[in-house]
Parts: sequence; structure tokens; C-alpha cells
Amino acid sequence: RPEGVETIDDRAMPLETATSSLDRPSVADWYRRNRARSRAIFDLIDPSADYSRPIALRNPIVFYEGHLPAFSVIALLRRGLGRPAVDERLEKLFERGIDPDSAEAAVPRSGASTAWPERAEVLDFASRADEAMLDALTTADLAVDRPAMQGAQGLYTALEHEAMHQETLLYMWHRLPWDQKRKPEGLQYETNAVTRTGGAVAIPAGRATLGAPRDTTPFGWDNEFDAHDVQVPAFDIDQHSVTNADFLEFVDAGGYRDERLWTPDDWAWLRSEQVAHPAFWIRRDGQWFWRGMFEPIALPGSWPVYVSQAEASAFARWKGRHLPTEPEFHRAAYGTPDAVERAFPWGDAPPDPSKGNFDFASWEPVPAGARPAGASAWGVHDLVGNGWEWTSTVFEPFGGFEPMASYPEYSADFFDGQHYVMKGGSPATSAELLRRSFRNWFRPNYPYVYAKFRTAGHP
Repeated sequence: RPEGVETIDDRAMPLETATSSLDRPSVADWYRRNRARSRAIFDLIDPSADYSRPIALRNPIVFYEGHLPAFSVIALLRRGLGRPAVDERLEKLFERGIDPDSAEAAVPRSGASTAWPERAEVLDFASRADEAMLDALTTADLAVDRPAMQGAQGLYTALEHEAMHQETLLYMWHRLPWDQKRKPEGLQYETNAVTRTGGAVAIPAGRATLGAPRDTTPFGWDNEFDAHDVQVPAFDIDQHSVTNADFLEFVDAGGYRDERLWTPDDWAWLRSEQVAHPAFWIRRDGQWFWRGMFEPIALPGSWPVYVSQAEASAFARWKGRHLPTEPEFHRAAYGTPDAVERAFPWGDAPPDPSKGNFDFASWEPVPAGARPAGASAWGVHDLVGNGWEWTSTVFEPFGGFEPMASYPEYSADFFDGQHYVMKGGSPATSAELLRRSFRNWFRPNYPYVYAKFRTAGHP
């Protein structure tokens, strides 16, 4: 992990979020930790990469170093507290990222008004933004009567947003050439296979609670509300994530060449991008390697395979099964035989490193099943951690959806039928985002995120 980056053993868990009970020094420390972690992540790469686009579907790296402080200023200082801009021009430039459906749509910005500034200018802006943020966190009246500050929403929007983007940065860094990154000394990987017993686990019909209750939840993003119950028919689900070894069978069987396994849109993407294997795999001299953060690693068969939703769906069809729905994931992860739902798969205790590979604990995955203390009540492993879990559920609002005042575009712009829900968390998912109601989402042909999957079936 980057030097100076804390994991959950190093810090307190999330704070109470009622504005009147905020621990101001702790909130300020949380902000400082976020900023220190982001700086450590940016310092991990050579400055020559600053204006490159390691993923063509995303902005250049320089954008993100400006986006993080700009977003915090917009969410808390401007929308939340009604304060003036720190730098109106740069805040506008760095306000929003992109989510194009193709590399061609992700055209570089051009023209004097949107030219990317020198890094020194970006760092100066970040320094001024940090000063203004810390002044507000330590001295401002946070109980102002403004919609974006109800329940300190603007504050927690800023804090959690930065943690989300730290994961984005790391999977972008995975695409950079290795000579543009500094490999930590003594880096080791967990690659030994874990003894796995059983295939699919039967989950009886029962209730799953999706979403969070608005009146008792300290903070949640707008797509997490409102809580509602769903009756889930009986199904079975893989006890373990699909591994590289499992997926290699699909590749060797010609899965990428069998049009019957793909939807028309997914098949068109496959052909146009000439996709023939997972984006995290590399073929060299007839041997498969994992595209590691710092070096190629002989393909660890025991690690979960990271793929797009399109590839995961094709594998599931090949097996005569399907990707779990969001309710099925919830039932497998948080349900119990006694009908009492848990906060986490392992129970109600806060996350700790024994329960899963999350919270910046590792640069890479660990073997499927390597954290058995994190298994659900049904004995299903790694539902939280080691990689987000693709579902077959299209990202849509829950009943009672209301755009959040501190970031009204957050979810609403993506209710377009072109994004799929992911659940759980990855090695680079902050502990604060591991809550049961949290939802992630991506396009089905986006192969770069730390996302794994498992299959489900009906009896």
C-alpha cells in the first residue's frame, strides 16, 4: 500500500453524523487522512504520466488531482455552507468527470478555457482548497439551514467522494506502464491456493432488505434510499468467487468466440475492441500472466478473475446459470437462517482485516476463500472484499428517490438503463463504504474496475 496510507486498524471507524454531535477535530483528521492518502497515491507515479490517459474512457491523470479538492469545495463550502469559490475557473474545470460509452466519445478537452494546467498550479489550488476546507471544518457553523447541510450531508459527501476516487485512481494506475510507478520494497503476494469444498450453496426463499431507512441512517448517497423489503425466491449461489483458473476453462473452450453466449450489444463490443481475454490478463510466450500493479505475475489460478459485466454474464450463460440479482446478493450476503439480517456478511461487528481484503489492505486480490472469518451465515465467502460483485440488476432508483442537495447529479445521470449494480467492495474500497446499503455501478463493457463475480441458479 502507499506509504502513509492507513487501513482500518490505524484509525477510528466512521463518526456520528448528526451535525450537532460532530467531533470537529476527528472530522478534520478524517479530511487530512483522505488528503494524505490521495497525495501518496499520486506520488506513486512518475510525473511524466500526469497528462496521460491510462484508460481512454477517463480523463487524464491531472484532472483527478484537481477534481478531488474541487469537489470537496463545491459539496461542502459552496453548496453546503454558501461560501464563495476558492478558484471559480479551476473548480469549473475540475467539477465533473466523464462516463462515455466509447473511447471515441471521450475526446480530450481543447481550447484555452479548458486546457489542463501545469501540475504546480493544480497543487497550489489544492493547497488553497485544503486550507479553506480545514478552516470550515474547525471554525464554521455546520448547522446552517441549507438543504445540502441537513445531517451534515455536504460534509460526508466530500469525505466519502474522495475515498471513492482513490479506488478509481488505483485501478487507473493498474493500466500504467510499470516503469512509471515505484514498486514498494519487499512487496509480496498471496497466491497459494485455499482448500475449497462445495460448489453452490442453497439459499431458501426469504426476505431481503435493500436500501437504508432515511430517518435513522446518519449518511447515505441518494440511491441508497429508501429501505424496502423484497421477497426472494429460493436459489443457489457459488460459495466462492469465480477464479482465474475457473475462467481459463471458459477462455480455452472458446467462450470469447461463441456469439450465442453474448447479448448483441456485448458481442458488438467484443468484436469492435477485439476482446479475447480479461483485461487483467497478459499473454507472453504462450503463458498467462496477471497484470499486476507493479509487475507481471504468473497467473494466480486461486485469485478471483476481474472482468466486465458482459464477460461475467457470458461465463454464467456458458455454465447454464445467471449473475445474481441485487436482491439475491443481499439475501446471500446479509440474510440468515433465523430471518435476522446482518449489517455485514460475518455479523454486526465492524470490518477488520480478518474479515476480508478491503480498505487498501493489498495491491492485488488474495485467493478466493482466504478470509473465512468473513463468510456469510450461509457459508458464502468474499461477498464483501477482494473485488466488487457484478449483479444482473440494472441500476435504477428505489422508491422515494430524491437527488441529494450536495451532489444532485450523483445517481440521476446514470439511471439510463446502461449501468449495472455492483455490491460488496474491493481491496481498494474504504471501510466507510462497506455498509450494506452502498451501491456501485458501471457500464457492462467496462473491464478495468476491480470487479469479480459468482453465478447463481434456481432449483
